[in-house]
Amino acid sequence: MRAIVMHGAGDVRVEEVPDPRIQHPGDAVVRVLRASVCGSDLWPYRSMPVSEEGTRMGHEFLGVVEETGAEADGLRRGDLVVAPFVWCDNTCDFCQEGLQTSCRHGGLWAADGVDGGQGEAVRVPQARGTLVKLPPGADTALLPSLLTLTDVFPTGHHCAVTAGVSPRTTVTVIGDGAVGLCAVLAARRLGAERVVLMGRHLGRTGLGRTFGATDVVAERGAEGVERVRELTGGDGTHTVLECVGLTEAVDTALAVVRDGGVVSRVGVPQYAQVASGARDFFRNITLTGGVAPVRAYIDELLPDVLEGRVEPGTVFDHTTGLDGTPGGYRAMADREALKVLVAP
Repeated sequence: MRAIVMHGAGDVRVEEVPDPRIQHPGDAVVRVLRASVCGSDLWPYRSMPVSEEGTRMGHEFLGVVEETGAEADGLRRGDLVVAPFVWCDNTCDFCQEGLQTSCRHGGLWAADGVDGGQGEAVRVPQARGTLVKLPPGADTALLPSLLTLTDVFPTGHHCAVTAGVSPRTTVTVIGDGAVGLCAVLAARRLGAERVVLMGRHLGRTGLGRTFGATDVVAERGAEGVERVRELTGGDGTHTVLECVGLTEAVDTALAVVRDGGVVSRVGVPQYAQVASGARDFFRNITLTGGVAPVRAYIDELLPDVLEGRVEPGTVFDHTTGLDGTPGGYRAMADREALKVLVAP
């Protein structure tokens, strides 16, 4: 089959790779209908050392079951399924606590001999615990929104949940990427009446308003902090959802959060430490967040997607086939695309 392989910074190729096959009784083989390029894929795209062997790519996909192992109970050929960005057994103690990202028998796509999602098919380990069946014959128009359940929508939701967003809290979202926009959507879904989106790309912040942002702050640094403070009577917001992963974003989050408030971070950290000292301690600021256990949230979020109450799939503003995926990476890296959908 064909799949995406990265050989170094800026070097993304479509290559022939071995067809996936059942290797363990709990496996399933899924033919990919839709995949996507994630913002986190851009970190290696900008910095990966040159590799002759290359690295398979992609952790966001949905598709149709083609084959199952003897222990992949509850799944059969023809099932439409969505896969969270970490595979898991969904039965271990961590999984039962809603922390499937720490599954004792789980792992990552495109690592340790497991296929990446950006390809024509994927071998899914622990398929019974990993895959979530979708209604047969789901409307094709819903596929983009269903695809967001693999990562960005539940990640935005995780950020809002860990921050404690509710109808009683005000919210600042830092970052107008796909995760940040989904965090806006999640905050409104949880009842927040005031959501300040910090971003400066008009097309994206416009979508953010559609998702429910009540205010947009385009300024950065000290000017951005001052503007958020002005909007909130000088206090800042009860919660801050940091969806970027850079030091500057965390510094801004700590500066715009209200005393006694919560900063939740889901942007993959590109820093070694957080500069939070005595000042934040005496303000009683809580710092939380982390990688989203997507599998824990899919069942909760799925009905809203299926019934059209939310449309997170509008974050996809560029669609391509597998051959166009290298160009999709470039478009996202150059900020010419918000998020790229791949239809193999």
